[in-house]
Amino acid sequence: MRAVLRLALLQARRDRGTLAAWILGIAGLGYAAATAVTTQFGEDNERAALISVAAASPAFLFIRGLPDGISSGAVTFFQGYSFTAVLAGLMSAFLVVRHTRADEDQGRFELVGSTQVTRVTSLYATLLLGSCANVVLALAVAAGFIGAGLPVQGSFLAGTAVGSVGLFFMAAAALVAQVMPSARSANGTVAALIGGAYLIRGGGDALGTADSSLLHVSAAWPSLFSPIGWGQRIRPFTEPDTLPLLVIGAVAGVLAGVAVVLRNGRDLGASYIAADEAGAERAGTGLASMLGLAWRLQRGSLASWCFTSAALGAVAGGLGPVVRDALEGNPSVAELMSRIVPGDAGLVDLFTTAMLGIAGILAAAAGIEAVLRLRAEEAEGRAELLLSVPASRFRWLGSTLAVAAITTTAVAVAAGASAAVVLALGEAGGSSPGMVFSAALAHIPAALVFPAGTVLVFALAPRWSTPAGWGALAVALVLGQFGGLLSLPVWLQDLSPFRHSSAMPVEAFHLEGALLMTAVAIAMASAASGLIRKRDLKV
Repeated sequence: MRAVLRLALLQARRDRGTLAAWILGIAGLGYAAATAVTTQFGEDNERAALISVAAASPAFLFIRGLPDGISSGAVTFFQGYSFTAVLAGLMSAFLVVRHTRADEDQGRFELVGSTQVTRVTSLYATLLLGSCANVVLALAVAAGFIGAGLPVQGSFLAGTAVGSVGLFFMAAAALVAQVMPSARSANGTVAALIGGAYLIRGGGDALGTADSSLLHVSAAWPSLFSPIGWGQRIRPFTEPDTLPLLVIGAVAGVLAGVAVVLRNGRDLGASYIAADEAGAERAGTGLASMLGLAWRLQRGSLASWCFTSAALGAVAGGLGPVVRDALEGNPSVAELMSRIVPGDAGLVDLFTTAMLGIAGILAAAAGIEAVLRLRAEEAEGRAELLLSVPASRFRWLGSTLAVAAITTTAVAVAAGASAAVVLALGEAGGSSPGMVFSAALAHIPAALVFPAGTVLVFALAPRWSTPAGWGALAVALVLGQFGGLLSLPVWLQDLSPFRHSSAMPVEAFHLEGALLMTAVAIAMASAASGLIRKRDLKV
């Protein structure tokens, strides 16, 4: 036990800055959401109008979650829980992979293993650190809610709901880290699990049943397969129920136990899914260039992102008939939506627009991950070997950036094509398949800004490229999702590239915004190409 505590403290020291940023950021988001609700929707009738619209729209339910009353706490939990739960899951998952599979990849575990510790000591230490981090996160979220004036008991339960999701994905990541052959594949797998949990929760909520008052919605059965869905069943500010906490905790305990068993059963550096075997002695024609090598290294990740995006598009198209039926079955809701949706857009187009906006976020994330391959190659020493051949740094960086641009575009195309086909087959109404496909493409210019910005930071300060890339995406999401709710200045909201994407088919295509984002992306990529030549390689 003493060795576990020492290793946990060592890991905490390494992660003190990263964990502090995650915890303060998530708690700050919760505080901002609570403050916005209490100030912008201070009256019961204002909150009731907001919840009524949300309860009648599958688009709102998919993105936000389940409405559960009109108290300030209930509306805050509805507005912010899903996003904070996803962030808690990502924080916990990346922490675990960083101190397990990544340490094995980089040889740190060999140093630890040379001392008098068992092979599972480091895993125990990581699980201890992750548990403590999520406890602190739960308390920080609760403190933010209390500081915004929400009830104390409900605030602690809401913070616990967020922390419990983090604990679940901490255990899931520990299991994935034993199975996958590398930190990169483990991070990709667990990120996909978190995204899948969000989508499953969203599908179950969108198919949920609203009561006659349109102030409460009961989720459909698919949300039972998502830990995020279980977390929102706690209902902290209305009728608290701690049973979901026990369910999440029990499943997390089982996953962690399986991870410990698997770690005991494998050698250092081994995995239960074997890495790619060594290839041919000589590279084929396609690998004779930097671009070919970058494509070969990224094609598996590209396929995963495109599959996820296509699934999201299929969900958007598949729920189209549900949206249409909700509109036809409730004329009062249709009349209310006509007041808040621009032009003549209906619920089908509104839902499609919201879903394709999420696809644009996925496209940006895929581009960021592709660019960060450069940092991994440099930190792990492979870049030195690669650049020892007659190849310039410009070609090294440019090839990966080109693949990142292809990845970003392909992810958006996959979502648009899938949504267009499924909507056409379902005959849900709304815009034409061509318009739906174009709506997905409209998000590409804004999405390209993120990999371009990440590669610029990589060229200037490589150690900051990972937090800068993902941090920029998180800030852009907050500005886009909560900027209006928080009454932030328009100029500040406009710093988010997503603000310049055309919300087709609800609104017309804005050529100026697309050209501006394209120009910004090209300028940052060009600057990075020049700066990369002027610095030394760094670990």
